[in-house]
Amino acid sequence: MASLRIELVKSLNGRLEKHIATAESLGLRKIGQVTIQPDNTQTRGKIAKIGYLLQVTEVE
Repeated sequence: MASLRIELVKSLNGRLEKHIATAESLGLRKIGQVTIQPDNTQTRGKIAKIGYLLQVTEVE
């Protein structure tokens, strides 16, 4: 199953509370943090919501 490497590249300061909560649900709190998440519908939905804060790459 494919996975996604997700990195927080922009600050969470001043963002909407829902966007901060979404980033934290992905395990991201600080700029430069990286997490590996499964490539599924839930993860894709979170990325769609806060994609402007993230850098996403696919990994095997």
